[in-house]
Amino acid sequence: MLNLVLFGPPGAGKGTQSEKLISKYQLVHVSTGDLFRAHVKGETELGKKVSQLLADGELVPDAITIAMLEEEVDKNPDAKGFVFDGFPRTVPQAIELDLFLERKGSKIAGVIALDVDQDELTKRIAERHKISGRPDDDAEKLKKRISEYFDKTIHVLPYYEEQGKLNKVNGIGEIETVYNDLCAVIDQYHY
Repeated sequence: MLNLVLFGPPGAGKGTQSEKLISKYQLVHVSTGDLFRAHVKGETELGKKVSQLLADGELVPDAITIAMLEEEVDKNPDAKGFVFDGFPRTVPQAIELDLFLERKGSKIAGVIALDVDQDELTKRIAERHKISGRPDDDAEKLKKRISEYFDKTIHVLPYYEEQGKLNKVNGIGEIETVYNDLCAVIDQYHY
């Protein structure tokens, strides 16, 4: 199985690139942000719990996030692999993901971090907010999410670096150029 973690701050292009990678490698996209939004929109019990957290720009507790993720993976037993987007955000989540995949006889093939500076992120998300109107792209919430990434989430990278699974790709440039760089990295993975 080809299991990938696509890493990067809000606005780095994870969603855009995930779509292209899914098509090429026939993977299932697992975006915690999309899962949260679907549960909120569907007004599930879980959705009600995370609704206020998302509206405030807070991170959803690990237990809830992991349960949702496992449920989504289990829905796709014939998948050739998964692209995890927006997860893991903490080292404990990374450990839980490794343990969960190990129980399924699988593992993370590689972790790719899209490098994008804060000025570019702010510009991209302001544009996205105009188009999508996503409540978590509001300027103040965005600052909090970007800060959360650079203060907390980025500390997951050394965990994967120690395992020899981390690659960094420049996330600034033409979408096709970034995509081709991602494919060049993925094609080197042994899975």
